[in-house]
Amino acid sequence: MPLSEHEQRLLDQIERALYAEDPKFASTVRGGRLRRPSRRRRIQGVVLFFVGVVALVMGLVFIQALSPGGFPVVSVIGFLMMFAGAVLAITATGKKGEAAAGEGDGKGAAAGDKDKSRFTTKMEERFRKRFEQE
Repeated sequence: MPLSEHEQRLLDQIERALYAEDPKFASTVRGGRLRRPSRRRRIQGVVLFFVGVVALVMGLVFIQALSPGGFPVVSVIGFLMMFAGAVLAITATGKKGEAAAGEGDGKGAAAGDKDKSRFTTKMEERFRKRFEQE
């Protein structure tokens, strides 16, 4: 749903105030972009998660044989593996180029990046024009 003219003016005023008050923060926020984890990283995370599920269940099934002193060590390790797998699957690390390099042969990613860069450039031009007009 698009903003009304009044709401757009208020948003522009807030943005100008932010840039005037704290330009370093504003440039950091403007430059920040969330990245998706690479396909390889997501697969590794999912596999680690399911290995953790198996370890958790096996630790509970064989609690007497695998648990020294009645403490389910294998189950705890399984839970930690599940947690690590989930974190691995949903987080992205490294530079933008590294994340894109891990996603297949790069042909589809290059076309997507080209479209995104065109869209981003267009939006940045509109944003600059707004500030130049006022």
